[in-house]
Amino acid sequence: MDLATARQHIQNSFERMRALYAKPVFDEWVILGLGVKSGGVLAYTGPRPESSRAQLADDVEPLRALAAGRDFDVGDFDFTLDGAGPRYDALIKIGETSYLVCNNTDKSMKEIRSDVRWLKAQAAFFELSEKFRADPLVG
Repeated sequence: MDLATARQHIQNSFERMRALYAKPVFDEWVILGLGVKSGGVLAYTGPRPESSRAQLADDVEPLRALAAGRDFDVGDFDFTLDGAGPRYDALIKIGETSYLVCNNTDKSMKEIRSDVRWLKAQAAFFELSEKFRADPLVG
């Protein structure tokens, strides 16, 4: 899939999660491309457009530690409980060299998971990962 289609799938999924959870699950997301000249950022949506790029390395550290030494296939995902505040909470491998990282800038995944509505919202997140497994982001 191309970047525009990927962005639309992500936006639709996040809107569905918001409806199922009755509030935003993630209010910020970035598509990262490994080896990309633009600092790796292919797309960003969220409340920190001015500062997010400068803080990105620190903000993805919990996910980087979680993923270290693991081999993710396209569509695989994981969550970190250490992603409070500006630190990213979740990742999905969406292409051979690209990842979607997601954040709730107010809550950690531990807090999000403590709400029983997370179980329903989680299904929408899984469906998003399966869309990329079936049709990975190219480029």
